[in-house]
Amino acid sequence: MRLAAIDIGTNTVRMMVAEREGKSVRPLARYQRIVGLGRALRDTGNIGEKEFGEAVGALREFRREIDRLGVDACRSCGTACLREAGNRDRFLSAALEAGIGIEVIGPAEEGRLVWEGIRSALPGRPGDIAMDVGGGSTEFTAGPREGESVSLPVGVVVLSSLLPLSDPPRAWEWKALTHYAQRRVDDGTALFGRRKKRRIIGTAGTFTTLLALDRRMTRYDPDRINGARLSRGTVLRWAGRLSVLTDAQRLRLPGMEKGRERFMVPGMALICAAVRRFGSDGVTVSDAGLLEGIIAGIGRQKQNPCNP
Repeated sequence: MRLAAIDIGTNTVRMMVAEREGKSVRPLARYQRIVGLGRALRDTGNIGEKEFGEAVGALREFRREIDRLGVDACRSCGTACLREAGNRDRFLSAALEAGIGIEVIGPAEEGRLVWEGIRSALPGRPGDIAMDVGGGSTEFTAGPREGESVSLPVGVVVLSSLLPLSDPPRAWEWKALTHYAQRRVDDGTALFGRRKKRRIIGTAGTFTTLLALDRRMTRYDPDRINGARLSRGTVLRWAGRLSVLTDAQRLRLPGMEKGRERFMVPGMALICAAVRRFGSDGVTVSDAGLLEGIIAGIGRQKQNPCNP
């Protein structure tokens, strides 16, 4: 059975197509467009017209690939940006006209799907906590059940809007950003108590780009990402390095994806805050996350919303 999962995020629109045979799932193709869907959200309350058009264009391309690859079932999920945007209904209608029906999921469902996706790639250990740094929100998940996840309304696009950085950032701007991120992470994850977490498993673009930078990966390879570990010292060193570079200088680093260079600094502030909050000696990186969780759930759904 051929399946497709689509994630419409605040910064990135992604799709994965996979083949399921019994309990085995084999990825066939991945697609990604950094469109910055929520870039204007904090200022206007809406998706900007430029980003609106680019995102719908990306979904139109995804529809063509779904048809070309003979996908049997599909699920498309919208997250933080589509939970908040005032012009969400207009976007959902435009996406449907492009051939993609979108299901806007809540924070708890997003956290559960991320957990399931990570578990499809990495075996679990007691005390694990998953961290998904998105554009509009950041999820922390300690298990698949209700009450085991929290969603903080701060992601890399949100932080970039709330605390704009100079190019390169000034020292006081970086200090203010890290202080704000620390307070939000500390307060937002209070339900997990003060116990140290043995392992933070990080997923989504900030984490995978950080690992690609550290490994100087000029060609992205998921097999080198899943399960790779970065020490606390390595995380803090990269945060310090990236925070003093211009966008152009970051983009020239081997492993940096075009379109992500401006958001790595707020992303690193969130990761550093989590490492300090949970007393972790580093992070484990997972390429698998929300898309894989969506794929795992297809078949249990009564409808497949991205099939109009």
